[in-house]
Amino acid sequence: MTWLITGGAGYIGAHVARAMTGAGERVVVLDDLSTGAAERLPADVPLVAGSSLDAALLGRVLAEHAVTGVVHLAAHKQVAQSVAQPTRYYRENVGGLATLLETVAEAGVRRFLFSSSAAVYGNPDVDLITEDTPCAPVNPYGETKLAGEWLVRAAGRAHGIATTCLRYFNVAGAAAPELADTGVFNIVPMVFDRLTRDEAPRIFGDDYPTPDGTCVRDYIHVADLAEAHLAAARRLGDQDASGAGGDLTVNIGRGEGVSVRELVTLIGEVTGDARPALVEGRRPGDAPRAVASAALAARELGWTARRGTREMVESAWQGWLLHHGT
Repeated sequence: MTWLITGGAGYIGAHVARAMTGAGERVVVLDDLSTGAAERLPADVPLVAGSSLDAALLGRVLAEHAVTGVVHLAAHKQVAQSVAQPTRYYRENVGGLATLLETVAEAGVRRFLFSSSAAVYGNPDVDLITEDTPCAPVNPYGETKLAGEWLVRAAGRAHGIATTCLRYFNVAGAAAPELADTGVFNIVPMVFDRLTRDEAPRIFGDDYPTPDGTCVRDYIHVADLAEAHLAAARRLGDQDASGAGGDLTVNIGRGEGVSVRELVTLIGEVTGDARPALVEGRRPGDAPRAVASAALAARELGWTARRGTREMVESAWQGWLLHHGT
């Protein structure tokens, strides 16, 4: 088998590529390098620079590398940007997926793994979010991920493609410093950035109905997430070999909640900069609690997260120091 990983030079994609090649899977990466970096990839992994909107390029890659399965991670994922640029997000996230699925069907590829998001759920008022929790996204990014799931399942049914959708919760950490997230869009690097600039971390709202008044989230180490992709890809291979086909949609999280204040305190311990956080007003759309039920992933994929929050923060900090030279 050979797997095409779209977006495979990105933060998450490079971890997935390393996990899969480390387990003996053959991989080729397609990435437009808008946020990805070629140096993240192992030297023996072929990298094709290009977009999932380019049908001709996709067709050549699938044929030349004898691709038998696809892991689709390429997408824009900044919530605020999606609100400001909804047409871009729909064109590239959904349109790129449609082009890829058409090409995959024409090439006879029968395994497709889609990178989705807990953003499809919106802000449900539940203790644990299960895969049966109603989906009600509250921003264009989440909408494109939900529309993407619909499209993946429909194409799977129409063309006999075995499909899996993985709904990520909050991703953090790094398997190695050079693979760390270099953006400043998620809470851990956002706090690092504030501390590096000699500024106090910010907490948006401390009056939520949670134990310490701050939002509670489920954080997953990116190395655990990569291992979930490997498990899902191998399940797809087994399904296709048996002729079973079908679709699976699962949450990828730890099933444990960590409050924003707890996380900021832990970051202070790890970095040695424990200055008090500034509490500001709530941000629109923030749910009090968003924690995954991870039972289905354990049952269907034989996968559970192994790494805790401290390991996420410590590994992310080592990556921050490498990339930001502090």
